[in-house]
Amino acid sequence: MQVSFEKMSDSTAQDWEVIMQEQKAFVAKLPDRIIAHLGLLRGDYGGFPVDRLEHSLQTANLAAEAGEDEEYIVCALLHDIGDTLGSTNHPDVAAAILQPFVSEENHWMVKHHGIFQGYNFFHYVGLDRNLRENYRDNPNFERTAKFIDKYDDPAFDAKASKLSLSLFEPMVRNVFSKPKNSLYKNAFDAD
Repeated sequence: MQVSFEKMSDSTAQDWEVIMQEQKAFVAKLPDRIIAHLGLLRGDYGGFPVDRLEHSLQTANLAAEAGEDEEYIVCALLHDIGDTLGSTNHPDVAAAILQPFVSEENHWMVKHHGIFQGYNFFHYVGLDRNLRENYRDNPNFERTAKFIDKYDDPAFDAKASKLSLSLFEPMVRNVFSKPKNSLYKNAFDAD
């Protein structure tokens, strides 16, 4: 069903009952859209030894094997999802997608992981590899450095067993089942 008004200021409570039913259905399909978007990373090597999807899967798998919690593992899986549309600011894109659904610590880690990963290569591309030191006093510094060292950096292994996205689908569905850090979080509560 569709409502008809020309300006939001002309909408009614009845219009918003219809709109919210449609929006709830749309939001419920967010995990499907995220999983489909991760699929866009398949076959995109960008010069790396593994494609971007395999890198994301390896990162998530390393976090899972180390016993990280589900939310952290999903952050590891999605940390580079922004590569397709935000090629020059992919951490910001990934962080924006995750922010309504994850802790502030995990959000900060994803948002800043590019700067922290830069320690391993910035000096080869004319940048300051120590940019991460600007964040040394942040309480999430060590968490983000650990994410890079243990999970992101070693996840370019072309010899590793190939992983399936389906391994992580239940986690994606669970983490994205309900926003917890969003202006709209209460608007999507069940009737």
